[in-house]
Amino acid sequence: MAKLPLSHIKVLDLTAHRAGPTAVRQLADWGAQVIKIEQPPEPGSTTDAMGGARHGFDFQNLHRNKQAITLNLKSKEGHAIFMKLAKKADVIVENYRSDVKYRLKVDYKSVKKVNPKIIYGSIAGFGQSGPDAARPGVDQIAQGMGGLMSITGEPGRGPMRVGIPIADLTSGLLLAQAIILALYNRERTKKGQWVHTSLIEAQIFMLDFQASRWLMKGEVAKQAGNDHPTSIPTGVFPTSDGHINIAASGNNLWKRFCGALAAPQLLDHPEHATPQLRSQNRKALNERISELTKTKTSDHWIAAINKAGVPCGPINTIDKTFAEPQVQHLGIARGIKHPMLGEIKVVGQPINLSASPQPKKLKPTPELGQHNKAVLKGLGMSPKKIKELRAGGVI
Repeated sequence: MAKLPLSHIKVLDLTAHRAGPTAVRQLADWGAQVIKIEQPPEPGSTTDAMGGARHGFDFQNLHRNKQAITLNLKSKEGHAIFMKLAKKADVIVENYRSDVKYRLKVDYKSVKKVNPKIIYGSIAGFGQSGPDAARPGVDQIAQGMGGLMSITGEPGRGPMRVGIPIADLTSGLLLAQAIILALYNRERTKKGQWVHTSLIEAQIFMLDFQASRWLMKGEVAKQAGNDHPTSIPTGVFPTSDGHINIAASGNNLWKRFCGALAAPQLLDHPEHATPQLRSQNRKALNERISELTKTKTSDHWIAAINKAGVPCGPINTIDKTFAEPQVQHLGIARGIKHPMLGEIKVVGQPINLSASPQPKKLKPTPELGQHNKAVLKGLGMSPKKIKELRAGGVI
Protein backbone atom coordinates (compact mmCIF):
# COMPACT_ATOMS: atom_id res chain seq x y z
CA MET A 1 0.00 0.00 0.00
CA ALA A 2 1.24 3.52 -0.86
CA LYS A 3 2.52 5.64 2.01
CA LEU A 4 0.17 8.35 3.19
CA PRO A 5 1.30 11.87 2.17
CA LEU A 6 2.29 13.06 5.66
CA SER A 7 4.04 9.87 6.78
CA HIS A 8 7.40 11.72 6.91
CA ILE A 9 6.08 14.42 9.28
CA LYS A 10 6.49 14.31 13.08
CA VAL A 11 3.91 16.18 15.18
CA LEU A 12 3.73 17.05 18.87
CA ASP A 13 0.12 17.40 19.96
CA LEU A 14 -0.53 19.69 22.93
CA THR A 15 -4.24 20.04 22.19
CA ALA A 16 -7.39 19.29 24.16
CA HIS A 17 -11.12 19.96 23.81
CA ARG A 18 -12.08 19.96 20.08
CA ALA A 19 -10.65 22.68 17.84
CA GLY A 20 -6.99 21.68 18.25
CA PRO A 21 -7.64 17.92 18.11
CA THR A 22 -9.61 18.45 14.90
CA ALA A 23 -6.52 20.01 13.31
CA VAL A 24 -4.24 17.23 14.54
CA ARG A 25 -6.68 14.54 13.39
CA GLN A 26 -6.29 15.81 9.83
CA LEU A 27 -2.53 15.35 10.11
CA ALA A 28 -2.69 11.97 11.87
CA ASP A 29 -5.24 10.52 9.48
CA TRP A 30 -2.99 11.37 6.55
CA GLY A 31 -0.03 9.57 8.05
CA ALA A 32 1.78 12.05 10.31
CA GLN A 33 3.58 10.51 13.27
CA VAL A 34 1.73 12.20 16.12
CA ILE A 35 2.71 12.13 19.78
CA LYS A 36 -0.14 13.34 21.97
CA ILE A 37 1.25 14.97 25.13
CA GLU A 38 -1.05 14.95 28.17
CA GLN A 39 -0.79 15.77 31.84
CA PRO A 40 0.12 12.85 34.12
CA PRO A 41 -3.10 11.42 35.55
CA GLU A 42 -4.66 12.61 38.75
CA PRO A 43 -5.18 9.73 41.20
CA GLY A 44 -8.48 8.00 40.40
CA SER A 45 -9.21 10.15 37.32
CA THR A 46 -11.19 8.53 34.47
CA THR A 47 -11.66 11.55 32.23
CA ASP A 48 -9.43 13.43 29.82
CA ALA A 49 -8.74 17.18 29.81
CA MET A 50 -11.96 17.98 27.93
CA GLY A 51 -14.02 16.24 30.59
CA GLY A 52 -15.17 13.25 28.56
CA ALA A 53 -14.50 9.56 29.06
CA ARG A 54 -11.40 8.36 27.24
CA HIS A 55 -13.26 5.32 25.92
CA GLY A 56 -16.27 7.44 24.94
CA PHE A 57 -17.34 8.01 21.34
CA ASP A 58 -16.04 11.59 21.23
CA PHE A 59 -12.48 10.94 22.43
CA GLN A 60 -12.15 7.84 20.27
CA ASN A 61 -13.28 9.75 17.20
CA LEU A 62 -10.93 12.70 17.84
CA HIS A 63 -7.67 11.05 18.81
CA ARG A 64 -7.16 7.96 16.64
CA ASN A 65 -3.92 7.27 14.76
CA LYS A 66 -1.66 8.72 17.49
CA GLN A 67 0.86 7.76 20.11
CA ALA A 68 0.35 9.13 23.63
CA ILE A 69 2.70 10.14 26.43
CA THR A 70 2.21 11.94 29.73
CA LEU A 71 4.46 14.87 30.56
CA ASN A 72 4.31 17.53 33.25
CA LEU A 73 5.36 20.62 31.33
CA LYS A 74 5.45 22.69 34.53
CA SER A 75 8.34 20.63 35.87
CA LYS A 76 11.93 21.38 34.86
CA GLU A 77 12.56 17.83 33.67
CA GLY A 78 9.24 17.66 31.84
CA HIS A 79 9.98 20.87 29.99
CA ALA A 80 13.46 19.61 29.07
CA ILE A 81 11.98 16.41 27.65
CA PHE A 82 9.49 18.43 25.62
CA MET A 83 12.29 20.51 24.14
CA LYS A 84 14.18 17.35 23.16
CA LEU A 85 11.07 16.12 21.38
CA ALA A 86 10.53 19.54 19.80
CA LYS A 87 14.06 19.53 18.42
CA LYS A 88 13.18 16.49 16.30
CA ALA A 89 9.62 17.50 15.41
CA ASP A 90 8.25 19.11 12.26
CA VAL A 91 5.02 20.47 13.75
CA ILE A 92 3.68 21.47 17.16
CA VAL A 93 -0.05 22.13 17.63
CA GLU A 94 -1.62 23.80 20.68
CA ASN A 95 -4.95 25.38 21.58
CA TYR A 96 -4.27 26.85 25.00
CA ARG A 97 -5.62 30.25 25.91
CA SER A 98 -3.25 32.63 24.15
CA ASP A 99 -1.14 33.41 27.24
CA VAL A 100 -0.70 29.87 28.62
CA LYS A 101 2.02 28.69 26.25
CA TYR A 102 4.23 31.60 27.33
CA ARG A 103 3.85 30.69 31.00
CA LEU A 104 4.81 27.10 30.16
CA LYS A 105 7.67 28.33 27.93
CA VAL A 106 6.55 26.14 25.05
CA ASP A 107 5.62 29.07 22.75
CA TYR A 108 6.91 29.49 19.20
CA LYS A 109 9.88 31.73 20.07
CA SER A 110 11.03 29.32 22.78
CA VAL A 111 10.78 26.30 20.48
CA LYS A 112 12.31 28.13 17.52
CA LYS A 113 15.57 28.49 19.49
CA VAL A 114 16.06 24.71 19.43
CA ASN A 115 14.37 24.06 16.07
CA PRO A 116 14.26 26.93 13.53
CA LYS A 117 12.36 24.72 11.06
CA ILE A 118 9.43 24.07 13.37
CA ILE A 119 5.90 24.75 12.12
CA TYR A 120 3.98 25.92 15.18
CA GLY A 121 0.19 25.86 14.93
CA SER A 122 -2.13 27.64 17.38
CA ILE A 123 -5.86 28.08 17.91
CA ALA A 124 -7.31 30.44 20.51
CA GLY A 125 -10.82 31.65 21.10
CA PHE A 126 -10.26 35.23 19.94
CA GLY A 127 -6.80 35.38 18.40
CA GLN A 128 -3.22 35.70 19.63
CA SER A 129 -3.26 39.47 20.22
CA GLY A 130 -5.73 42.27 20.79
CA PRO A 131 -8.09 43.28 23.61
CA ASP A 132 -9.84 39.89 23.84
CA ALA A 133 -6.85 37.63 23.20
CA ALA A 134 -6.63 36.24 26.75
CA ARG A 135 -10.38 35.70 27.14
CA PRO A 136 -11.55 32.09 27.47
CA GLY A 137 -13.44 31.03 24.38
CA VAL A 138 -15.56 28.04 23.41
CA ASP A 139 -17.61 27.19 20.35
CA GLN A 140 -20.97 28.52 21.50
CA ILE A 141 -19.49 31.87 22.52
CA ALA A 142 -17.94 32.16 19.05
CA GLN A 143 -21.23 31.22 17.39
CA GLY A 144 -22.95 34.07 19.21
CA MET A 145 -20.22 36.70 18.96
CA GLY A 146 -19.52 35.74 15.35
CA GLY A 147 -23.07 36.40 14.17
CA LEU A 148 -24.13 32.84 13.39
CA MET A 149 -26.80 32.50 16.08
CA SER A 150 -28.52 35.66 14.84
CA ILE A 151 -29.21 34.09 11.43
CA THR A 152 -29.95 30.53 12.59
CA GLY A 153 -33.47 29.37 13.44
CA GLU A 154 -36.96 30.62 12.70
CA PRO A 155 -37.87 34.33 12.66
CA GLY A 156 -39.11 35.55 16.02
CA ARG A 157 -37.87 32.55 17.99
CA GLY A 158 -34.71 34.20 19.31
CA PRO A 159 -31.07 33.23 18.68
CA MET A 160 -30.31 29.58 17.95
CA ARG A 161 -27.04 27.66 18.06
CA VAL A 162 -26.09 25.33 15.23
CA GLY A 163 -26.35 21.64 16.12
CA ILE A 164 -22.61 20.98 15.74
CA PRO A 165 -19.57 22.82 17.19
CA ILE A 166 -19.00 24.54 13.88
CA ALA A 167 -16.48 27.15 15.08
CA ASP A 168 -14.35 24.43 16.71
CA LEU A 169 -14.47 22.20 13.66
CA THR A 170 -13.83 24.85 11.04
CA SER A 171 -11.01 26.49 12.99
CA GLY A 172 -9.40 23.05 13.32
CA LEU A 173 -9.71 22.35 9.61
CA LEU A 174 -8.37 25.78 8.73
CA LEU A 175 -5.38 25.35 11.05
CA ALA A 176 -4.60 21.99 9.46
CA GLN A 177 -4.65 23.69 6.07
CA ALA A 178 -2.36 26.43 7.38
CA ILE A 179 0.09 23.85 8.74
CA ILE A 180 0.21 22.04 5.42
CA LEU A 181 0.74 25.37 3.60
CA ALA A 182 3.61 26.15 5.97
CA LEU A 183 5.15 22.71 5.44
CA TYR A 184 4.94 23.21 1.69
CA ASN A 185 6.52 26.65 2.02
CA ARG A 186 9.29 25.20 4.20
CA GLU A 187 10.35 22.94 1.35
CA ARG A 188 11.23 26.09 -0.58
CA THR A 189 12.53 28.38 2.19
CA LYS A 190 13.94 25.81 4.65
CA LYS A 191 12.37 27.93 7.41
CA GLY A 192 9.59 27.28 9.87
CA GLN A 193 6.92 29.70 11.02
CA TRP A 194 4.02 30.28 13.41
CA VAL A 195 0.56 29.77 11.92
CA HIS A 196 -2.60 30.47 13.84
CA THR A 197 -6.32 31.03 13.64
CA SER A 198 -9.13 31.46 16.15
CA LEU A 199 -12.70 30.41 16.77
CA ILE A 200 -13.99 33.91 16.06
CA GLU A 201 -12.06 34.26 12.78
CA ALA A 202 -13.20 30.84 11.60
CA GLN A 203 -16.80 31.63 12.51
CA ILE A 204 -16.79 34.92 10.61
CA PHE A 205 -15.15 33.20 7.62
CA MET A 206 -17.98 30.67 7.66
CA LEU A 207 -20.58 33.46 7.44
CA ASP A 208 -19.36 33.69 3.85
CA PHE A 209 -22.00 35.35 1.64
CA GLN A 210 -23.92 36.61 4.67
CA ALA A 211 -20.77 38.47 5.74
CA SER A 212 -20.11 39.89 2.27
CA ARG A 213 -23.79 40.83 2.08
CA TRP A 214 -23.14 43.20 5.00
CA LEU A 215 -19.67 44.33 3.91
CA MET A 216 -20.72 45.18 0.34
CA LYS A 217 -24.43 46.00 0.57
CA GLY A 218 -24.90 47.01 4.19
CA GLU A 219 -27.65 44.41 4.65
CA VAL A 220 -27.91 42.73 8.06
CA ALA A 221 -29.17 39.19 7.49
CA LYS A 222 -32.00 37.93 9.66
CA GLN A 223 -33.27 34.49 10.60
CA ALA A 224 -35.00 32.68 7.76
CA GLY A 225 -35.63 29.28 9.34
CA ASN A 226 -35.50 26.48 6.79
CA ASP A 227 -35.83 28.88 3.87
CA HIS A 228 -32.71 29.85 2.00
CA PRO A 229 -32.18 33.56 2.66
CA THR A 230 -31.73 34.54 -1.00
CA SER A 231 -32.50 31.55 -3.27
CA ILE A 232 -36.26 30.93 -3.53
CA PRO A 233 -37.85 28.45 -3.41
CA THR A 234 -35.30 26.53 -1.38
CA GLY A 235 -36.41 24.97 1.87
CA VAL A 236 -38.34 22.25 3.69
CA PHE A 237 -41.70 21.08 2.38
CA PRO A 238 -44.22 18.61 3.81
CA THR A 239 -45.10 15.31 2.21
CA SER A 240 -47.76 12.74 3.06
CA ASP A 241 -45.28 10.89 5.29
CA GLY A 242 -42.74 13.49 6.41
CA HIS A 243 -40.69 16.33 4.97
CA ILE A 244 -38.19 16.87 2.16
CA ASN A 245 -35.68 19.50 1.09
CA ILE A 246 -36.16 21.14 -2.29
CA ALA A 247 -33.83 23.64 -4.01
CA ALA A 248 -35.54 25.10 -7.09
CA SER A 249 -34.22 28.64 -7.36
CA GLY A 250 -33.39 30.26 -10.68
CA ASN A 251 -35.61 30.24 -13.75
CA ASN A 252 -34.39 26.97 -15.27
CA LEU A 253 -34.75 24.94 -12.08
CA TRP A 254 -38.08 26.63 -11.33
CA LYS A 255 -39.54 25.58 -14.70
CA ARG A 256 -38.30 21.98 -14.28
CA PHE A 257 -39.66 21.90 -10.74
CA CYS A 258 -43.13 22.99 -11.82
CA GLY A 259 -43.02 20.29 -14.47
CA ALA A 260 -42.08 17.64 -11.92
CA LEU A 261 -45.02 18.74 -9.76
CA ALA A 262 -47.30 18.72 -12.83
CA ALA A 263 -48.30 22.20 -11.70
CA PRO A 264 -48.53 24.66 -14.61
CA GLN A 265 -50.64 26.89 -12.36
CA LEU A 266 -47.50 27.60 -10.29
CA LEU A 267 -45.48 28.45 -13.38
CA ASP A 268 -48.20 30.73 -14.79
CA HIS A 269 -49.00 32.52 -11.55
CA PRO A 270 -48.24 36.26 -11.86
CA GLU A 271 -46.63 36.35 -8.41
CA HIS A 272 -44.06 33.77 -9.55
CA ALA A 273 -42.97 35.23 -12.87
CA THR A 274 -39.46 36.29 -11.83
CA PRO A 275 -36.98 35.38 -9.07
CA GLN A 276 -37.60 38.78 -7.51
CA LEU A 277 -41.37 38.20 -7.39
CA ARG A 278 -40.88 34.72 -5.98
CA SER A 279 -38.72 36.26 -3.26
CA GLN A 280 -41.25 38.97 -2.45
CA ASN A 281 -44.08 36.42 -2.29
CA ARG A 282 -42.08 33.65 -0.62
CA LYS A 283 -44.64 32.80 2.08
CA ALA A 284 -47.53 32.43 -0.36
CA LEU A 285 -45.35 30.50 -2.81
CA ASN A 286 -44.20 28.05 -0.12
CA GLU A 287 -47.82 27.48 0.93
CA ARG A 288 -48.87 26.72 -2.65
CA ILE A 289 -45.97 24.29 -3.11
CA SER A 290 -46.76 22.62 0.24
CA GLU A 291 -50.37 22.00 -0.78
CA LEU A 292 -49.04 19.94 -3.67
CA THR A 293 -46.13 18.14 -2.01
CA LYS A 294 -48.18 16.89 0.94
CA THR A 295 -50.37 14.83 -1.41
CA LYS A 296 -47.66 12.21 -2.06
CA THR A 297 -44.84 10.47 -0.19
CA SER A 298 -41.31 11.71 0.30
CA ASP A 299 -39.90 8.88 -1.83
CA HIS A 300 -42.26 9.79 -4.69
CA TRP A 301 -41.21 13.44 -4.74
CA ILE A 302 -37.50 12.76 -4.26
CA ALA A 303 -37.51 10.47 -7.29
CA ALA A 304 -39.66 12.72 -9.47
CA ILE A 305 -37.96 16.01 -8.66
CA ASN A 306 -34.42 14.61 -8.99
CA LYS A 307 -35.39 13.03 -12.30
CA ALA A 308 -36.28 16.52 -13.49
CA GLY A 309 -32.76 17.66 -12.57
CA VAL A 310 -33.81 19.65 -9.51
CA PRO A 311 -32.00 19.05 -6.19
CA CYS A 312 -34.26 17.29 -3.70
CA GLY A 313 -33.54 14.98 -0.78
CA PRO A 314 -34.71 13.48 2.48
CA ILE A 315 -34.29 15.00 5.94
CA ASN A 316 -32.64 12.13 7.75
CA THR A 317 -31.99 11.43 11.36
CA ILE A 318 -28.34 10.49 11.79
CA ASP A 319 -29.05 6.74 11.83
CA LYS A 320 -30.80 7.07 8.48
CA THR A 321 -27.92 9.12 7.12
CA PHE A 322 -25.51 6.23 7.71
CA ALA A 323 -28.09 3.81 6.25
CA GLU A 324 -28.18 5.70 2.93
CA PRO A 325 -26.83 3.42 0.15
CA GLN A 326 -24.68 6.26 -1.21
CA VAL A 327 -23.17 6.97 2.23
CA GLN A 328 -22.39 3.28 2.69
CA HIS A 329 -20.81 3.19 -0.77
CA LEU A 330 -18.58 6.15 0.11
CA GLY A 331 -17.37 4.31 3.23
CA ILE A 332 -17.03 7.35 5.50
CA ALA A 333 -17.76 5.20 8.56
CA ARG A 334 -14.33 3.70 9.23
CA GLY A 335 -13.53 0.67 11.34
CA ILE A 336 -11.11 0.43 14.26
CA LYS A 337 -10.07 -2.67 16.17
CA HIS A 338 -9.71 -1.40 19.72
CA PRO A 339 -7.91 -3.63 22.24
CA MET A 340 -10.49 -2.89 24.96
CA LEU A 341 -13.62 -1.79 23.09
CA GLY A 342 -13.46 -4.36 20.30
CA GLU A 343 -14.64 -3.46 16.80
CA ILE A 344 -15.83 0.15 16.68
CA LYS A 345 -16.52 2.71 13.97
CA VAL A 346 -15.63 6.39 13.75
CA VAL A 347 -16.12 9.13 11.17
CA GLY A 348 -13.50 8.86 8.45
CA GLN A 349 -12.02 11.45 6.11
CA PRO A 350 -14.17 13.11 3.44
CA ILE A 351 -11.04 13.68 1.32
CA ASN A 352 -10.17 11.07 -1.31
CA LEU A 353 -6.69 10.72 -2.81
CA SER A 354 -6.41 8.24 -5.67
CA ALA A 355 -2.70 7.58 -5.10
CA SER A 356 -2.87 7.45 -1.29
CA PRO A 357 -6.24 6.08 -0.19
CA GLN A 358 -7.14 5.95 3.47
CA PRO A 359 -6.59 2.52 5.06
CA LYS A 360 -9.74 0.54 5.66
CA LYS A 361 -8.84 0.23 9.35
CA LEU A 362 -7.66 3.16 11.44
CA LYS A 363 -5.38 2.88 14.48
CA PRO A 364 -7.14 3.10 17.85
CA THR A 365 -6.90 6.05 20.19
CA PRO A 366 -4.05 5.29 22.63
CA GLU A 367 -4.46 4.91 26.36
CA LEU A 368 -3.11 7.68 28.60
CA GLY A 369 0.69 7.45 28.58
CA GLN A 370 0.63 4.25 26.51
CA HIS A 371 3.81 5.12 24.64
CA ASN A 372 5.84 6.67 27.46
CA LYS A 373 8.48 3.96 27.41
CA ALA A 374 8.83 3.81 23.63
CA VAL A 375 9.06 7.57 23.14
CA LEU A 376 11.45 8.19 26.03
CA LYS A 377 13.59 5.23 25.02
CA GLY A 378 13.82 6.89 21.61
CA LEU A 379 15.36 9.90 23.38
CA GLY A 380 18.03 7.60 24.85
CA MET A 381 16.58 7.19 28.33
CA SER A 382 17.14 4.01 30.32
CA PRO A 383 14.36 1.99 31.99
CA LYS A 384 15.73 3.18 35.34
CA LYS A 385 15.48 6.83 34.34
CA ILE A 386 11.96 6.36 33.02
CA LYS A 387 10.97 4.76 36.31
CA GLU A 388 12.42 7.72 38.20
CA LEU A 389 10.48 10.16 36.03
CA ARG A 390 7.25 8.34 36.74
CA ALA A 391 7.93 8.26 40.47
CA GLY A 392 8.65 11.98 40.42
CA GLY A 393 5.37 12.85 38.66
CA VAL A 394 7.19 14.08 35.53
CA ILE A 395 5.40 11.49 33.38
